[in-house]
Amino acid sequence: MSVDPYAPETTSATFDYRAWLASWYRKEFKEDRYEESRRFVTRYDPMRFAVMYLPHHLKSEETGGQVTWSDAHLEWFRHARAWADKPGRIASERDAYVAPRSMGKSTFFFLILPLWAAAHGHVKFAAAFADSSAQAQAHLATFKRELETNSWLRRDFPDLCAPAKRLRGVTVSDHVGMLHAASGFVFAARGIDSGSLGMKVGNLRPDLLLMDDIEPDEANYSEYQMEKRLGTVRDTVLPLNVAARVVLVGTVTMPGSIVHQLIQYQRGERRPSLAWVEEDGWRVHHALPIKQGDDGTERSAWPAKWPMSFLNAIRTTRSFAKNYLNAPIPADGSYWSAEDLRVEVLEEWGPAILSIDPATTSKSTSDYTGLAVVSRTQEKVRGVLGLHHVCHVRHAEKVRLPPSELRKKVLTLLDRYPEVGLLLVETNQGGDLWLETFHDVPVRIRTLHQSVKKEVRAQRALNFYQRGQVFHAQPMPSLNDELLAFPRGLHDDLVDAVGTAVNTLLTPKEKKKKAGGTSLFAA
Repeated sequence: MSVDPYAPETTSATFDYRAWLASWYRKEFKEDRYEESRRFVTRYDPMRFAVMYLPHHLKSEETGGQVTWSDAHLEWFRHARAWADKPGRIASERDAYVAPRSMGKSTFFFLILPLWAAAHGHVKFAAAFADSSAQAQAHLATFKRELETNSWLRRDFPDLCAPAKRLRGVTVSDHVGMLHAASGFVFAARGIDSGSLGMKVGNLRPDLLLMDDIEPDEANYSEYQMEKRLGTVRDTVLPLNVAARVVLVGTVTMPGSIVHQLIQYQRGERRPSLAWVEEDGWRVHHALPIKQGDDGTERSAWPAKWPMSFLNAIRTTRSFAKNYLNAPIPADGSYWSAEDLRVEVLEEWGPAILSIDPATTSKSTSDYTGLAVVSRTQEKVRGVLGLHHVCHVRHAEKVRLPPSELRKKVLTLLDRYPEVGLLLVETNQGGDLWLETFHDVPVRIRTLHQSVKKEVRAQRALNFYQRGQVFHAQPMPSLNDELLAFPRGLHDDLVDAVGTAVNTLLTPKEKKKKAGGTSLFAA
């Protein structure tokens, strides 16, 4: 197993923390005479610094009192090492980190990382902002408490832990919103609307600007307030020092919030209202609670705190979409709700379609390819006289595979579901080249070029769900995630694949003729 937390491929699932700790940690490091060794091994290693000096902030009851990491924590440590270098050019180091609630964002970005950077002189002046002054000052109080009570910090970094003094012995700038250490490090904490234009200590301007949870909850927020807050960020905070390193950390508080707009831009949306993201040079890093491999397998991004059983139990809720996925679902949304997603298992299944919504490429930056197996039977629909066609979604997954591997995947599904008699392939991406990929498959193929907007197609599929004509044959968390988040979710590949199959199987024949398509390889 990997023991290098900074290797790009290292994840919470592959990082052997105990082996890593044993590989460098020595008991004698805790002896007074080794303070220089402790400073040396932590100078460019924020993770070692955290374990050495702040282990009490890395444990919780939820993780059994153990130090554990999520994928996001490892990424934050990797990126923070760049803080040891000055930005190469103006406005070049602006990072937005969006993560689920309770992932330790404030602990990392208001305490661990700035404390490491301050201890080793990587940062001279940190200016931190939160939604309110009280919130920012509470974070600064935690920072100060470590300097006052952490015996190892006081032993190894005495100048950082001592307040700056004037010639006559009076403490310099030591109050609830400002820290000025004897080492020369300055830490200011303010509410983002408190007025901070021209923040300066002597000739020193902030070289690290931190913004953590700068937006209030949805009940106390509006689009007008969001625009004002965004104006404060752009016109007041960023100009404090255009050459500073800037970090914005948060969770989506409402649809259309600043953090939500960052997520929308990161997932590829481009419209005038999002132009500020690129104009201001933001790099967006979005941490998801569930990590999905290219082969469709899922795992928790923080298994020690969020087992998959817990995540699966809550992932169909609006709270999960908003607070974990950062993909808020409007309360008045016109698409799927949890009540629409019903599970029904049959003893026998009717004929089925394998619907494919192909990605443009198999690269990690592309969309997924959505695969859905949907059967059709005749049943009595509640509230409707007579028998009606009913669909059961029996399989739904998304993969990133090259054409040859995708072909093997399709053949495997056809073996698993012998009721499939039709391969339905959307050709908006890749055209009829997909016919070459699926040549000689043992079922009929139909290509379909979608000319109707996906929102309209989704609404048609939703109508069948709400009429009681669509069921899932088993719990399908990934599909549920996309249906509940549509149209604001990160991905909609499964929505397209399932929706195409449902609409094909349940739309009356005289209407289906209008959709067009080419049938090949008649069975």
